[in-house]
Amino acid sequence: MTDEKLPRRRFLVGAGLAGTAVAAGLSSAAPAAAQSAAPERSSPTPGAPVSYLTLSATEAAFFSAVADTMIPADELSPSGTDCGVVVFCDRQLAGAWGGGAKMYRNGPFRKAKPEYGYQLPLTPREFFAAGINATNAWTRASSGKDFDRLSAKERGEALKALESGKADLGDFNGKEFFEALLNLVMEGFFSDPIYGGNNDKVSWKMVGFPGLPALYRNLVEEYRGKRYAVEPQSIADFS
Repeated sequence: MTDEKLPRRRFLVGAGLAGTAVAAGLSSAAPAAAQSAAPERSSPTPGAPVSYLTLSATEAAFFSAVADTMIPADELSPSGTDCGVVVFCDRQLAGAWGGGAKMYRNGPFRKAKPEYGYQLPLTPREFFAAGINATNAWTRASSGKDFDRLSAKERGEALKALESGKADLGDFNGKEFFEALLNLVMEGFFSDPIYGGNNDKVSWKMVGFPGLPALYRNLVEEYRGKRYAVEPQSIADFS
């Protein structure tokens, strides 16, 4: 991996393991509105026009640039965008989770240690919108361009600055924003394709995840420590 890209292996080491936990039934609650509005196929065909449920053109371009920087197209998989990550992010933010349906939002909201979790009055949808605006303002101030207009090397450097807390986003916490972006992209890449990401189950095939646990639970002991090579099965395969 060259210095011009974020270390993909670092992104995938934890994500690959977490994928087995999120892949079969992930979604911070699959939004009913997203499911009803979605096309019959689980994810758009790469290259085909995409209609988003909540993301603006600027926001979709930002998510696409982030996803493709974290997951560049290579011998392991297509790019993050072609894997459906942006569609996944859009559906999540358009649904109950994005609206903060299960979040306590009556305050008081105080600055707290990271172990206390999310402490903002913003819904996830509002949080990501604010983060995108703040990040684009920062990159425009430093380079004259929105984040998605930066070169691949510049995008990688910008994400590293966010991750380390060195990006000046004013009152907005860039490190927290980066961590939220990473988690959402990771979930989109490894989720069950029914939620909009992981087109053609590319990430499952990459890490050797067979899909729905119920299909292989009786073989766990037989194949313990051995490779279990089968075509992954998603929720949609049994719908």
